[in-house]
Amino acid sequence: MVKVIGVRFRQAGKIYYFSPGKLKIQTGDHVIVETARGLEYGYVVIGNKEVDDSKVVQPLKPVLRMATEQDTRQAEENKEKEKEAFKICLEKIRKHKLEMKLIDVEYTFDNNKVLFYFTADGRIDFRELVKDLAAVFRTRIELRQIGVRDETKILGGIGICGRPLCCHTHQSEFLPVSIKMAKEQNLSLNPTKISGVCGRLMCCLKHEQDTYEELNSRLPGIGDYVTAQDGSKGEVTSVNVLRQKVKVIVTLENEEKEIREYPVEELRFKPRRKKEKPNKNNNNNNNNKGEDKHDKALKELEALDRKEGKAKPHDKQ
Repeated sequence: MVKVIGVRFRQAGKIYYFSPGKLKIQTGDHVIVETARGLEYGYVVIGNKEVDDSKVVQPLKPVLRMATEQDTRQAEENKEKEKEAFKICLEKIRKHKLEMKLIDVEYTFDNNKVLFYFTADGRIDFRELVKDLAAVFRTRIELRQIGVRDETKILGGIGICGRPLCCHTHQSEFLPVSIKMAKEQNLSLNPTKISGVCGRLMCCLKHEQDTYEELNSRLPGIGDYVTAQDGSKGEVTSVNVLRQKVKVIVTLENEEKEIREYPVEELRFKPRRKKEKPNKNNNNNNNNKGEDKHDKALKELEALDRKEGKAKPHDKQ
């Protein structure tokens, strides 16, 4: 077992682990630590805690000291410098007529480097911009291009649920999301309805996936044949995952058919069968064109997710 603390350097940023040594550090404290970028002022989100050696990457860097009032003042001063640096950088971007959108500015705690985060459609030649910024700030300058998901994480916003975005408030890392999750949750496959503010697949698909997988495992598939406790037999026409109820077409004694709804506990059925693939050569289905458009848009959306999934704008390793 090894003793560690968890530290964040930004709101909803990644949690980094450090060795507290003999210091007694509690959640909410501020500490000074050394990272690949130099000295950093961090917020403790996990106090002194013992974890298994296999769960941390060795060797752990030690906490240099508890943050003092002077350290806190310096961190606040850096925030003010970042606002001014943002304005200056915007002017320089306009001067050089670069097609890039400035998102955020970050000073390292010891002021050895200033990082500018931006988005752009393609690659940008910003060499002249870096020279201008270095002449103004007289320190190391780094321009880092980020994706739209990281842009949204930094800027924040309101989701379609009416709450602040998860990635901006508490989600430290982006989770892998796929179209399969939307299908599992019986959501509309219209890209505009399952995309977040960033234009990529919504992260909440992943948050709810485990629950849906568990609930779906208890239900028959559409098209399966089931037997109810009252002896009725029929074919499943629809399922309500959250209510755990199943609608079944039952053939009555007079050969008439009736749709009945049963709780899943009252049904007996075989494991789900594989769904047949739709016939692509069938041109009689008027909905195929619309579905093909959705499928193409969904594939493009999923490809963009994979492409930008590894972006980590505030990586300090």
